[in-house]
Amino acid sequence: MSAVNSASASDVLGQYRINRDDKARGGSELGKDAFMELMLAQLKNQNPLEPQDNGDFISQLAQFSSLEEMQNLSGTVEDVAGQFRSSQALQASAMVGKTVLAPSDVGILGNDGEITGTIEVPASTGGLRLSVMNQSGELVRQIDMGSSQAGVVSFRWDGEDGNGNPLPPGPYQIVAQGSYPSGPEQLGTMVSANVDSVSLGKGGSITLNLAGMGSIALSDVKQIN
Repeated sequence: MSAVNSASASDVLGQYRINRDDKARGGSELGKDAFMELMLAQLKNQNPLEPQDNGDFISQLAQFSSLEEMQNLSGTVEDVAGQFRSSQALQASAMVGKTVLAPSDVGILGNDGEITGTIEVPASTGGLRLSVMNQSGELVRQIDMGSSQAGVVSFRWDGEDGNGNPLPPGPYQIVAQGSYPSGPEQLGTMVSANVDSVSLGKGGSITLNLAGMGSIALSDVKQIN
């Protein structure tokens, strides 16, 4: 009797190992149903003269419970992540047609006839200057903004050259410089731009396509107007 039961248990466990290996090669994982099936097979084919120890049985039940809880938790996390991505995509789509403030040294002069943005001033400067160049690299306007404390300073260019003549729409390079004892230092700028469309990438990444300025990650946007 013992030999028969032992052989039967070996057959069941051997078959389970084959199935498990096949599933592993296919990318599947051991689920709670397979775990319970294995445990019941072990109980069914155990030697009645040497039954399984109560402690071992309780340990297997605890493992089964932990497996089920982990699977439930994993499903919950996936649901929450999916809802978060959907919410983020919905919020991003609502940004189409709005104006955002993004890191750039190029601004688009539109029909409104101005380019606005901010300058990041790392330390107090006695002379803050904004230079505007056209697509040929020619200086078309220079604006002296005077002294400035450290922080974020707003700027506005009215789209006119130094003689008050309006310039044609299009991209213009914006260069900000601060005057320091060690010499002039180029400073970082952020420019206002219109959002034309939104792209959703793999893993839930969101990219904003800005008018005339290319694409930018949603995480790089500093302000939405």
